[in-house]
Amino acid sequence: MLLNLREMGLLAGFPAAAMAGEAQELLSPLRHLLPGELPPTIVGRTDRSEVAAALAVANQAYGHPRAEELAAKLADPATAIVITGQQPGLFGGPLYTFSKIIAAARWAHLLESRGQPAVAAFWVATEDHDFAEVAAGTFLGSAGPHRFGLGDDSQPLLPVGMRSLGEEVNRVLEKLREQQKAPRFQEWLTTLSHWYRPNARFGEAFSRLMVHLLGERCPLMVDSLLPSLKRAQAPWMAKLVRHREDLEAAARGADEAIVAAGYSLQVSPQPGSSPLFLLRGEQRRRIEWRGPGGYGLRGDDGSVREVEELLGILEENPGIVSPGVLARPAIQDAVFGTTLQVLGPGELSYMPQAAATYRVLGIPAPHSVLRPQTLVLEPRHEEWLEDLGLSLEEVLGDERELEKLLAQRAGADVVTPVAQRVAELLGQLEEPVMAVDANLQKPFSKTRDQIGRALDQLAGRVAASASRADEIQRRRLDSIRGTSRPGGKLQERVVSTSFFPGKYGSGLTDAYWQQMVLDPCDLQVIRPVPSSQLEGQS
Repeated sequence: MLLNLREMGLLAGFPAAAMAGEAQELLSPLRHLLPGELPPTIVGRTDRSEVAAALAVANQAYGHPRAEELAAKLADPATAIVITGQQPGLFGGPLYTFSKIIAAARWAHLLESRGQPAVAAFWVATEDHDFAEVAAGTFLGSAGPHRFGLGDDSQPLLPVGMRSLGEEVNRVLEKLREQQKAPRFQEWLTTLSHWYRPNARFGEAFSRLMVHLLGERCPLMVDSLLPSLKRAQAPWMAKLVRHREDLEAAARGADEAIVAAGYSLQVSPQPGSSPLFLLRGEQRRRIEWRGPGGYGLRGDDGSVREVEELLGILEENPGIVSPGVLARPAIQDAVFGTTLQVLGPGELSYMPQAAATYRVLGIPAPHSVLRPQTLVLEPRHEEWLEDLGLSLEEVLGDERELEKLLAQRAGADVVTPVAQRVAELLGQLEEPVMAVDANLQKPFSKTRDQIGRALDQLAGRVAASASRADEIQRRRLDSIRGTSRPGGKLQERVVSTSFFPGKYGSGLTDAYWQQMVLDPCDLQVIRPVPSSQLEGQS
C-alpha cells in the first residue's frame, strides 16, 4: 500500500521541490537524485585504509558478522560508499532510524547488483550533545503511547558518546516489563538488557542493537568519536579554520539565495560563529571568531585566543574538535569520498545551507536521496479498514474531518446543512450592515467567524457521539489510528525501533528488506509477517 506524501501534505518545502527536480541550484555542488535515478559510477578519490582498518575492529566488537569483509571493501578506492546516520537514540531511536539504515544497505545492494562495488555505512552521531534527543523512547501500550526516559540531563554539553547509560536504564527496562506483558516482549527486553546496561555507552549499545537486528545486512557502524576518523577529519577542519572568512561569505550568500527562492532557513544564521565545536573539560562548546586572528568559546569569559593555537590543537589532539550540523556532511564526505547520502526530510531541508561548506572545501560532492518513509501496519488493520469503508489516507488525516466523514456515513451529520444555511443568511446580512456603517466590517466578520467556529465545534461533537455508537468499530478505528498516528504524529517519528521486534518478533528486518521500495515519493506500509511468509515479495 502506497500513499503519496505530497498529496497528503506530509512532504513540503524544499524536500518536496527537490523531489520534483526543482531548486537544484540551491544544492550545488551537491546533486539530488530524482526517483528512479542511480548515482553515476565513481573512480577512486580518497584513501580510506586507516579508517577502514579501525572500523573493522570496532564492528567486530559490535558482533558484525561481515566486519572484516566490508572494511576491506571500504579500503578499496573503487568502492562506492552509501552513507546515512542519526543520533544513537535509546533502544534504537525512532523507527525512521531503522528505515534509514535499511535504505542505505538496500542502496548499496542495488549498486552492487548493477556491477558497482559498494558498501553502506551508518554515521553514529556520538559527538552530538543533545541528551534529550537520545535519552528516551516511546512504546505503544494498551493505554496508548508512553515515553520512557533516562531523566534529566546532569551533564549539559557533554557528547552523548562519552556518557554511560547509568542506573536509570534498569529502571526504564523494568517499567517496560510492567507495560509489555506478552512473553515474546519479555524475552526481547531481556535481550535488550544485554546491551542497554548501566555501564554501557550510547553509541556502543545502539551499534550492537543494529547489528543484532540486521545481521549480515548491517552497514558498517561508524562511531563519530573513533580516533582514526578524527585524525582523518583534522586537515579538513583545519581548512575551514584557515578559510573562515570565505566560509562565512559563502554561507551568507547561500542563506540569501535560499530566502530569495522562497524557502525557510532550517539553521539560524550565526555571524561570527564557526561551524566547529571544541571540547573544553566536559562541555562541547561552539568556537566563535573574535577579531582577525582570534577565537573563543561560546559562553566563556570573552577571552581571545590565537587561531594558530586552534590549528595546533587540530594537529595534536583532533579528537576534541568536532563539526557542527552544517559542516559535518562535507567533513564526512571528504573523509569517505561518499557516492550517495541517504537523508531524512529535515536533513535535506538544511543541505542548501550545508552546500556552502562543500564549495569552500572544494571536495567532490556526492548525490543525495530522500529516505523512504514507512508505516508498520498489521494485516488485520488493513482488513478493519476495508470493513470500515475507510482509506488509510482518511485515517491518517485530520481527526475532526475523519469524525465528520464517519458521521455523514452514519446519517448523523445534522449540523452541516444548518451551518450552510446560516452562512448563506449571514452573507445576505453583510450588505445591509455595511450600508448602515462601513466601519462595521470588522465586527461583522468577527461575528460571522465566531458563529462558524461554534457550529464547527458542535458538528465535531455530534460527529464524535455518532461515530461512537458502534463500539466495535470505534475500538478498531482507535486501534488503527493509535498505531499509525500515535499522539497525532506519524508512527515512524514517534515509536521506538525496539517496540517492533518486541511485538512482532524477528521477521521485522526481512519485512523491511523485501517490502520497502527505495522510491521516497510515497508513505509505504510494511506488514510485519513471519519471515516464512515473505518469500517472493519485493
